[in-house]
Amino acid sequence: MRAEALKGHLDGLLLATLEDGPLHGYAVKEALREVTGGRIDLPTGTVYPALHRLEGAGLISGAWGVANGRRRRTYRLTEAGHAALSGERAGWQEFATAVTFALKARPWPATP
Repeated sequence: MRAEALKGHLDGLLLATLEDGPLHGYAVKEALREVTGGRIDLPTGTVYPALHRLEGAGLISGAWGVANGRRRRTYRLTEAGHAALSGERAGWQEFATAVTFALKARPWPATP
């Protein structure tokens, strides 16, 4: 999938990935890749800054811990993050519906 297609949707994708529970940064990237069947495979250079931005906005919270002997930051949705995810989903449904109607095949040549 082209990166341009994800513009404006990255926050919602990351929030949705964290909906089922806390994950460390790299696991967020891998979970998103897995749930999309590999169609969305973001570079870490995109994921980590976005997670930091979401944390700064209060939509996710992060905490340092140790997993498999490595120090990792684990992220979880906040109450505000759950609310934002609901808004992202509603916005996506509206957008997807509009695009579906706009791209729907019509007879050619168009009849008046």
